[in-house]
Amino acid sequence: MEKILVVDDEIEVCRALEEFLAIKGYQAFSAHNGQEALNIVQAENPHIVLLDIIMPGMSGIETLEAIKKNAPATGVVMITAVTDEALGNQALQPGADDFITKPVGLDYLETVLMVKIVDILGG
Repeated sequence: MEKILVVDDEIEVCRALEEFLAIKGYQAFSAHNGQEALNIVQAENPHIVLLDIIMPGMSGIETLEAIKKNAPATGVVMITAVTDEALGNQALQPGADDFITKPVGLDYLETVLMVKIVDILGG
């Protein structure tokens, strides 16, 4: 079963995405800040991280850089409520695989996840 970590400081967003992912057959985890996310990445080794760009404390970009340093094979999809394309592109530079704007379109998210899982697992 593929593991997906949802990282967002908005608890409701985490709950909604975790529920959606569970229905789709994924093992889902959530974290509400960057440090918590890094701890879960180390302990659970998720295949994909859905990571909010703007969070208090450690930003999504800083968290992304740490994930890619410590678990480079982990796929990371950035999520943001800001529709600034420059910010999304900034997130792609340190190694994010994609970025999605909130509210998250669940059909699009499912497609992004399937493509990334095929890339990761080869299959």
